[in-house]
Order: sequence, then structure tokens, then C-alpha cells
Amino acid sequence: MFAKKSWIVGLAIAVLVAGIAVAAQTEGGKRVAKRVSKMLNPDWTTEKGTYDQPAATLGEKPAQPWTETTVNAGVNKQPLKGEIVTVTGEVIDLSCYLQLGKHGAKHKDCGIKCLRAGQPIGLLSEDGSVYVLMEEEHDPRRDGKTSLRDAAIEHFAQIVQVTGTSTTVDGQKALYVQGFVKQ
Repeated sequence: MFAKKSWIVGLAIAVLVAGIAVAAQTEGGKRVAKRVSKMLNPDWTTEKGTYDQPAATLGEKPAQPWTETTVNAGVNKQPLKGEIVTVTGEVIDLSCYLQLGKHGAKHKDCGIKCLRAGQPIGLLSEDGSVYVLMEEEHDPRRDGKTSLRDAAIEHFAQIVQVTGTSTTVDGQKALYVQGFVKQ
């Protein structure tokens, strides 16, 4: 019985070591960890753009993480800490991705309908991280005077580069994008 358990433990260790070896690759003669994606249904490809050559750029790089309207709306005029970042990812609708794992060109018609119906806009990065995309400017966003949703619909199922202010609360990532206030 002991020999059988030892054999099983040995096999498990061998599988683990083999898995680690497979997850490593070389780059410039040095061993580096292979990127592992948490993306759901990675075989559902996008319509346009790649992570190396995005189809479009969304958002203006702000001078400060938050605009005046956002600071003024903050509790004691103190919005949460934000960091200006640029993220490359696929424009998705969060409702279908988080419920069904759907994204990409196969899901374009449904996804656009979902965004038009007001479902949340998302950005799916290459490593599988998901960001909620929202307009940064608080008052115009609240008052319906922004057009990020139109840009998301135009670029749905495409890989784009988005610049904005990133926040994370209890693991939920958001990217607040400037440049979509209607004139």
C-alpha cells in the first residue's frame, strides 16, 4: 500500500515539474516564464487589431488622474486613488462575457445590441484581466453628455489601446477614459 501511494506521489511531482518546464521558455538565452492567459474562450478571435498592433486608440492621456468635476464630486473632494495607464485589449460587453464567456467576432452582433441596450462596456486584456470602461468626467457622465459608448460600439470585437485612469476596488478593475464629452 505504501509503495502504491509513493508511486502516485512521485507521478504527481513528475507531472508538476513537467508542467513548470512546459510553462517556461527562453528569450535572448534566458529562461523566462511563459505568459498564461485567463481569457475565456481564447479561440474566439477578434475582428480587427492585435495586441502588438491595436486597431484604434481610445482616450486622451490626462495630465492628472481625475478631472475637476470628478474631484468636486468626491467624498470630501477626495476621489479614490487612480493611476494613469494604457491598456491594450478587446472591447467587450461585460454581461455576455461574465455570464457566457462570449467575445470576439462571433459575438459582435449580440454584443453591439447589449451595449446599445446599456449593458456595461468592458476591455479584455491579453492576460484575461477585465476592466470596466467608463467616461472619467463625473458630471457629464452622470448627465448623459458623453460618447464613450458610441466609440465602444464602433470598435466592438476589436483590439484597441485605451488610456485612462485605473482603479481597483475589491479586485474589480475600472478604467476611466477622458475625451468623450459631447460638445
